[in-house]
Amino acid sequence: MLRIVIALACSFLLGLACVPSPEGLPEPAQLARPVTFLDDVKPVLDTRCVVCHSCYNAACQLKLSSFEGAERGGTKEKVYSSSRLGRAEPTRLFTDAPTTDAWRARGFHSVLQNRAQGPRNDALLFMFLEAKRRDPVPRGEYRPEASDLSCPSSPREAGVFLALHPDRGMPFGFPALSDEEYGVLASWVAQGTPGPTPQEQVALVTPGAADARAITEWESFLNRPDAKHVMTARYLYEHLFLAHLRFADSDSEDFYEIVRSTSGPGEPIAVIASVRPYDDPGVDRVFYRFRKIHSTLVHKTHMVVELDEARLARYRELFIEPEWLAPPRVLPHSEVVDANPFVVYAQIPPRSRYAFLLDHAQYFIQSFMQGPVCKGQVALNVIHDHFWVFFMDPDADLVVQNPAFLAEQAGNLRLPNEFGSEGRIVETFSDDYRERYRAFYDAKMRLYDEQRPEGLAIDSVWRGRVPEDSPLLTVYRHFDSASLHRGPLGDLPRTLWVIDFTQLERIYYALVAGFDVYGNVAHQVNVRRYMDFLRVEGELNFVQLLPQPVREPMIRSWYVGDDDLEETRAQEILNARRPTRVGYETDEPKRELVERLVDDHLLDSLGIEFDPLNYRRHGGTVPMPTAFETHEDVLDGFRALTAPGTGFIREVNESEANVLWVRVRDYRGSDRFISIVINRWHDNVSSLFLENFFLDASKDTMDFHAGPIGSYPNYFLDVSAEHLPDFFDVLANFDGSEAYRKKFDRFGVSRADPRFWSLYDWFQARADEANGIHAGIYDLNRYYPEAQR
Repeated sequence: MLRIVIALACSFLLGLACVPSPEGLPEPAQLARPVTFLDDVKPVLDTRCVVCHSCYNAACQLKLSSFEGAERGGTKEKVYSSSRLGRAEPTRLFTDAPTTDAWRARGFHSVLQNRAQGPRNDALLFMFLEAKRRDPVPRGEYRPEASDLSCPSSPREAGVFLALHPDRGMPFGFPALSDEEYGVLASWVAQGTPGPTPQEQVALVTPGAADARAITEWESFLNRPDAKHVMTARYLYEHLFLAHLRFADSDSEDFYEIVRSTSGPGEPIAVIASVRPYDDPGVDRVFYRFRKIHSTLVHKTHMVVELDEARLARYRELFIEPEWLAPPRVLPHSEVVDANPFVVYAQIPPRSRYAFLLDHAQYFIQSFMQGPVCKGQVALNVIHDHFWVFFMDPDADLVVQNPAFLAEQAGNLRLPNEFGSEGRIVETFSDDYRERYRAFYDAKMRLYDEQRPEGLAIDSVWRGRVPEDSPLLTVYRHFDSASLHRGPLGDLPRTLWVIDFTQLERIYYALVAGFDVYGNVAHQVNVRRYMDFLRVEGELNFVQLLPQPVREPMIRSWYVGDDDLEETRAQEILNARRPTRVGYETDEPKRELVERLVDDHLLDSLGIEFDPLNYRRHGGTVPMPTAFETHEDVLDGFRALTAPGTGFIREVNESEANVLWVRVRDYRGSDRFISIVINRWHDNVSSLFLENFFLDASKDTMDFHAGPIGSYPNYFLDVSAEHLPDFFDVLANFDGSEAYRKKFDRFGVSRADPRFWSLYDWFQARADEANGIHAGIYDLNRYYPEAQR
């Protein structure tokens, strides 16, 4: 109560009582040695600050993954808003403002500026670090993405905030920095927070010699002025603008992004700051340039595409060498048309476009979850927690084989974000796009009726072309984030998709190329509603391969409680007009089909096999071992826990912990990294706003994987090998009793636990080793307090 009174008094007195006098301000406790930004400061920011301050979901939009982000500072404006009626102005670092002064004009405030006199310091960064030193024990709830963060823009406001919330120093809700880490940042603040030297800054943004040669070749290809190259480059840019590009022929560890620029190769890049990659650039000539990424890589947005001579030859093979469907011409920009790739790129053979998408299948599916949404529930409550994705083979996709049909249906393939970031409220619950979608789907079914009346065979599923392909992917949804993995992880999912060309392209343009996190609520809701149709289309593509009698019951089992089933699902498939050309021998056709695809159909050179720990071939179960004397006993212990509805799953349901990372110490001579993934059962995922009403915790399951799963760990567990029997007992039999809570508390690591940072560092190091070029800093914004005791 006293704290509240003081804070209110501060507010009435304009904060004067809360701002320390110059004599009362703390003096940074400097190290005896000088510090530099790149060698000393950046490693501390990366390991203790970037874990929450990166991407669009960074508190106060304070991005500490680069000096430019730290210098830009924070703002009170939010990127994510579920009630915004108008679009917000984009605030993309390195894109939407060229200088720190320009960011100040847009409402960003400094967190580094010291306004105090003498050795004292009132830089906001330092005030919050010092507050943690004074009051290091977290109290209450700590959710950086959901807590009421006031984002103070001055020492006065910070004083008010910290008077009311003295335990909300930085790192937010976690243990204080070590003396060494604090000393580094304090010394930096005392020195006036200098950034990289001019020489260091040049090195940060300048490609090495080998990469520079590759960039010259690629920019030459992308910027040739003839219509064929212009439209090819436009298509490639719209699909790769989020990719972190790496030149595989080089030994460099650097990554690049492709940007549109008003300046050509050899000149400084002048970025065209459009909201979407297909927006009218506003200039007569666009140049595609490679810009070096020098911000710290974070796992949640690090989506890698490797480029080399073979890839360049492949792009020429797909786009330049074939004859196009019409004489190549540069299509002028138009707001509505630009959002429809089936109009803009109608002249490029559909087979070339689909082959390109399949070549990068993992990247494109990944971009749906790790792209502009970043805080993923905007798009993710439209999918189940665990499913597998296959792809239609180009030779079996009749839309690909019939370009005239595709051109005829282009109007029905319009997307709801075609009118930009300010979706019209009146259209939010309109049936216009539903009717267009249904018209296209009905026409597509008639096309298959005419040309494939006997149904589809198993070879209609793409089996891959080269060993690096990803014709089978696993999607895990972790409530408000998701992860993608090559191959079939987990047990046989409840739902599976087969994605075809038009579905893949529409998902990409709806959720990635055309999605604006700064858009209004109508824009976002319209995209979410349209994704319902695209999800169903993938599911229906899969059930077409199953025997007719099981199709309708299976679809209905995926939509329990969906009163709108008859209206929204394609009745032609539910009534199953076409047979399947796949012959079946068992009474489990779904499992039989999947096992035949994985065991016999996919290319052997892919190395794709079933998950040895979680997949229960033929649906079998494994009993919990009575002792854990061998490695196989331990594996069987995990296998036994994959059955639904264990007590521990019910416990973590209450905490919203979906991804748990376990360190098993001294197991067979070394420490092991295990991820526990909770798969929550949804009766259906058709509801836009009432997701919790369709959950059934009794059917939730757990999967176990060696190494990291997800980008946002929700909870850490620390288990000694000798305590594995107790650990399995907790997972299998947790009943909420005091005895089991004490057992659980022995393993769980709360935010305030002194072991927290050392354990996080261990997980991060092991993940970096496992991920190679895909490694990035993991995010702690969703390390939930409810998972702690």
